[in-house]
Amino acid sequence: MVSNDRPSERLQGLRVALVGKLASMSRRDATRLVRQHGGIVAERADPTVHLVVMGEGDLPLGDALDLDALFDAPTRRAVEQGSIEVLSETDLWDRLGLVDSQRDVRRLYTPAMLADLLGVPISVIRRWHRRGLIVPVREVRRLAYFDFREVAAARRLAEMLAAGMSPRAIEKKLASLARYVPGVKRPLAQLSVIVEGKEILLRQGDGLIEPGGQLRFDFEGAESAEGSRPGPAAMPFGGGEPAAPPEASRHAEPPTPVAMCRMAAELEDEGGLELAVQMYRAALAAGGPVAEICFQVAELLYRLGDLCGARERYYMAIELDENYVEARANLGCVLAELGQSELAIAAFEGALALYGDYADAHFHLARMLDELGRPEQALAHWRAFLDLAPDSPWAEQARARLANQVDP
Repeated sequence: MVSNDRPSERLQGLRVALVGKLASMSRRDATRLVRQHGGIVAERADPTVHLVVMGEGDLPLGDALDLDALFDAPTRRAVEQGSIEVLSETDLWDRLGLVDSQRDVRRLYTPAMLADLLGVPISVIRRWHRRGLIVPVREVRRLAYFDFREVAAARRLAEMLAAGMSPRAIEKKLASLARYVPGVKRPLAQLSVIVEGKEILLRQGDGLIEPGGQLRFDFEGAESAEGSRPGPAAMPFGGGEPAAPPEASRHAEPPTPVAMCRMAAELEDEGGLELAVQMYRAALAAGGPVAEICFQVAELLYRLGDLCGARERYYMAIELDENYVEARANLGCVLAELGQSELAIAAFEGALALYGDYADAHFHLARMLDELGRPEQALAHWRAFLDLAPDSPWAEQARARLANQVDP
């Protein structure tokens, strides 16, 4: 990979037009990156440009480009003739080597960063991750990283939530759509999915397909004849056969620890946090201690306001897996809230000792050191954080701090 600190010549002499809203960074930062790699940023897409980059912030994912709406006739001809190359935002960053390196994480987002960027609770991000609606491009010591494509998918999910759709409704409708397109497991990321009020529709040709498979024409008031028909009973985690009748369930085998964890996740999704904790504890009792389950219990206890309980479960997760860096960082945050500052610092430093590129840990440690009146030590971590995550939603705070390199 070509380092961001040493500009490459991958775009040398190419005129590049940025079209639409970027999902991964500001236009100013994108312009800077293009110039660093030898490109010339054009004010608009016209026949003189060599490359058009389509921002993923406001375009339907997977949709075929509507050249008539985006470009004038001469530019469309240049695209059709191949003299102008059209790339998605993510494809450009891939070409520049900003995603594929095993080490570089400066253009990736941790769950905490993604939650803050979208303005949703981190528990929602973890749910989407658990359900496969967003997929990390890399995991380092159990820490997930999401790239620009997943940021765009997550942004669409956040928009659906803001429109009033429940997480369960979103997942059920996406799963229904996927059944009508063989080979597609993630319709939100792979297909042209649009949101219309509280409906999720798949564009196919000149029509729209509803989750039930009904074709919808482009006029309002078309009612689906099958839309009101009751479907099979929903099973936790989507799909599956209808639930067995009570008579059969009496003779069912006791649930396995894996099934208990699924039930716990379902309870969590429904807002039954205390019941979810109990179910996770049952899974631990049945199957023995597991670091990931302890982490989930800690997360739930924190959301329930039981900081001491969360602290102990984070400790247990680390005891079971000493390389669990996210558990170490979360433990540091809980210890800080409990007023155990030195222990919090030790937890953050422990995370960084295992994984020095963990931007979140640098950020939290820098803030903690500032609060304790140790600004000189804090500055090193502010710099490390900004180097690792220049596009993080927390980056402006770090830049402001570094601009005033005196006592905060």
